[in-house]
Amino acid sequence: MTKGGPGGRTVRRGEGSAPERVLIAASFVNRVGNGLFNAASALYFTLVVGLPAAQVGAALTIAGLTGLLAGIPGGHLADRRGARTVMVCALMIQAVSMAALVLVDSWLALTAVATVDQLAAAVGGAAWGALVARVGGERPARFRARLRTFVNLGVILGTVGAGLAVAAGTRGAYVALILGNAASFLLCAALLLLLPAYPVLAAPPRRRRWTALSDRPFLAFTALFGAMGLQYPVVSLLLPIWISQHTEAPRWTVAAVFAVNAAFCVLLQTRIGSRVETPGDGGRALRTAGLLFLVSCPVMAALAAHTPVWAAAGLVVAAVFVHSLGEVFESSGGFALAFGLAPDDAQGQYQGLLGLGFSAGQALAPALLTTVVLGLGTAGWLLLAVFFAVLGAAGPPLARWGARTRPLPGGAAEDVAV
Repeated sequence: MTKGGPGGRTVRRGEGSAPERVLIAASFVNRVGNGLFNAASALYFTLVVGLPAAQVGAALTIAGLTGLLAGIPGGHLADRRGARTVMVCALMIQAVSMAALVLVDSWLALTAVATVDQLAAAVGGAAWGALVARVGGERPARFRARLRTFVNLGVILGTVGAGLAVAAGTRGAYVALILGNAASFLLCAALLLLLPAYPVLAAPPRRRRWTALSDRPFLAFTALFGAMGLQYPVVSLLLPIWISQHTEAPRWTVAAVFAVNAAFCVLLQTRIGSRVETPGDGGRALRTAGLLFLVSCPVMAALAAHTPVWAAAGLVVAAVFVHSLGEVFESSGGFALAFGLAPDDAQGQYQGLLGLGFSAGQALAPALLTTVVLGLGTAGWLLLAVFFAVLGAAGPPLARWGARTRPLPGGAAEDVAV
């Protein structure tokens, strides 16, 4: 059961409330669809549609960069018009744009449709963050950790489905993936309509309209979180290239990396994330994540030391385990700071800003990791390890700075002690 708490914030009674279950189910469905499409999209556009890889990359880059512009305005719209309403509208637009991809036959058409999809995705992402804050009530970071566990499971299941379509290799199989993703957007929107119509929270008088853009501690956190987000492509992009080109590890370990990383994150996310709730907790979690990456990156670099096959495979598993543990601490710390530093009435705007910073980091990551780290070899891995450790060390002081510049429940200064 839930009821309105002080300031209109939702207060939970016990774990697993009905709104929580609805949002978990909606997110799971949505991520299954994403997994179906994302794992095979590049192959569809190049092999089935027949577009050159360079054109596909350019179209998706233009769409992704354009989508960055919509996050903050979309989040502000969610704050003022209701997060559920805005997210449902965004999902409907994504369903239509996704289905339209089956009609794409040129670079211009792909660019246009993908841009609409990315604009809607950015708006929906910001609204989704605000909705998590309302559904999660007084402990949104704890709920977000549980939610991410099911999100990871959804992506895994979707990716398996994509693998079956890729194995079939027919146009019909790829079209089924696209329409399956479109259907997942519709089902997700339908599930969200089961949530309560949470009332819009009034903003304090004389507050700036774009308050997130003038919040220096949150801007600093956004930059830090975007930079630490480089750890995600380490497993999905950098390590597979390193294994295949610079090590004696068997090639099957490239596929195993993804499975091991996903499994560890699913098993550890709720256990660790449920203990990281306040901004102070978040700062300490980021510091822990930096130290774990300081260990995992050199272990990955050691794979190139011409170790025996059995030792190389063991190092891969050990490195991915430590890195996955760091990923869980990093995401948990990010959730605690993101929700804890954002005002209740401006969660959408703040989550939109955070999404902008994270997406910008992800856009730059492939170029930085493949040129700097791979270019420098082992030294590049060590440099990356130090980079993550330094970023993580900034977590606790950033949390203290954020706490000093805004009221915390009960004035709990001890929340940011280190």
